[in-house]
Amino acid sequence: MLDENLIMVESRPKRSDAVKNRQLLLDTARRLFDEDGVEEVSMSAIAQKAQVGKGTLYRHFSDKGELLHALLDEDMRQLQDRTLERIREGHDPFNNLNWFIEQAVMFVIKNSDSLCEASNSTSIPMLQHPAHLWWRQTIIGLLTQSGARGDLSYLTDVIYVMLDVTTIRFQRRALGYDHERIIAGFQEMLEKFVR
Repeated sequence: MLDENLIMVESRPKRSDAVKNRQLLLDTARRLFDEDGVEEVSMSAIAQKAQVGKGTLYRHFSDKGELLHALLDEDMRQLQDRTLERIREGHDPFNNLNWFIEQAVMFVIKNSDSLCEASNSTSIPMLQHPAHLWWRQTIIGLLTQSGARGDLSYLTDVIYVMLDVTTIRFQRRALGYDHERIIAGFQEMLEKFVR
């Protein structure tokens, strides 16, 4: 059903047991992923541990990638809320930029396995996922507010690609960088480009 603003409105609210089951499945999946690793946990294991039938699981999530995206969406919304709150507080734009990059790096590190698995299970590359495109918009906005000069769109792309899970995973696993080194590298780069 459509309202006068052409926004899709659900005709029936979700049943409370469906809402509870969805949250139960998300909580169970997160716990199993944390305990055993994303790659090791099957959809069957999630249904079994949550004590629901596979049909219930698949009514909520068509595959593991969709379930991972739902979990990532929760974390992404929290990051967005923290970012908007920080910007509203009126901090220096360059400090906001550094803060946001640090938060994004930690998001990628925390969710590395989920991001990789979700990326493999969908036709949308992670860098083109709408939630991640928000990162690009935030970066270019903060660069602009910081007074950066030059081709800000290209500079944003460089920063954005360096935040991709594949890049950060390579730095951590192949090169042995810890999160402090990655964040310090970003800060040094930003200092040179913005200041």
